[in-house]
Amino acid sequence: MTPQPGILAALPAHARFVTFRLAPEADPTRALEALASKAWGEALVVGFGASVAARLGGSIEGLHDLAALSGPGVAVPATPSGLSCWLRGAAGEDPGVLLHRARELAAMLAPAFEVEDERVAFLYDEDRDLSGFVDGTENPVGERAAAVAFVAGRGPHLDGGSFLAIQRWRHDLDALARHSPREQDLIIGRTREGDEELDDAPTSAHVKRTAQEGFEPEAFLLRRSMPWSDGARHGLVFVAFGASLDPFERQLRRMAGLDDGVTDALFRFTRPETSASFFCPPLDPSGRLDLGALGIGPLETR
Repeated sequence: MTPQPGILAALPAHARFVTFRLAPEADPTRALEALASKAWGEALVVGFGASVAARLGGSIEGLHDLAALSGPGVAVPATPSGLSCWLRGAAGEDPGVLLHRARELAAMLAPAFEVEDERVAFLYDEDRDLSGFVDGTENPVGERAAAVAFVAGRGPHLDGGSFLAIQRWRHDLDALARHSPREQDLIIGRTREGDEELDDAPTSAHVKRTAQEGFEPEAFLLRRSMPWSDGARHGLVFVAFGASLDPFERQLRRMAGLDDGVTDALFRFTRPETSASFFCPPLDPSGRLDLGALGIGPLETR
C-alpha cells in the first residue's frame, strides 16, 4: 500500500492542524467514507484515534491513547482525540484557502465529529522553532525516513500506514529571554546560530534527553513539527510519525525524567498543552484513504 504523500513531502509554508472529537454514540462510518471519497494528495494528512476504532467494534494493534505523565516538577497531559487532519498549503496558495478547506472538512464530518481544536501553523526562518533554534536536525532522510515512519510487514490495510503522535506546546518566550544566549544554547544542547551540538551540554539538554540513537532499541521518529500562533499565545505543534508509538513514548518518558530523574531543560520555557495519538492509514490503489483497518470496505463510488 502507498503511504499518505503529505507525510514525507516538504513542509508547507503554512498549514492548519484540526482535531475532531467523536460525538457521543455517533456512528462515524458515513463521515469517514465521505472523507475517504476524495484523493487529497499532499493537501491533507489524516489520522484516526483509538476511540474511532473502538466505536466501530475493533482495534488496531499498537494504537492506544497516550498516558498522562508526571515527572519531577513537570506534567504531560493526555488529551485523546478522535480524528486529526493536517491541512497543508500548496506553494503560492493563499492561507485563506485552508480556512475554507477546514470548514469544508468540518461540514463533511458533522454530526459524527465535532471540531475540538484548530491551530494555524507556518514555517519560521525555513526550519526553526520560534525560540530561534533549528528544529528536526537529526530527522532521518530518504529511504531511512520511510523505514522509520511507515508500517511494514503487517499486511493489508496496515502496511504503508503510520502512527502519529501530536502535541501542542505553548512557549513562554519571555522566560527563555531571561536566560543568557549561552544558557539558551545549553537548554537545547546546540548553538542557535550554527546549529552545532555542544560537547559540554548538560544531561538535561534537550538533545541529550531525546538522542534517538541513545535508546535501546533506538528510538527514531520522523518529525514534521511547525510553529503556531494565535496572537498572544504561540508555540510548536510537535508532530512525529513512526512505525509504532513506542519510540515517541520512550523519548517522552525520558524528557519527563521518569528514566533517571533528570527532566528536559526544555520545560524551562515551554509546556505541552495537548498530547494525542493516531493511526494514519495508507492509500488504496485509487489514491484514496484505505479504511480497511477500521472494517470499512472500499466503495464502488470512490
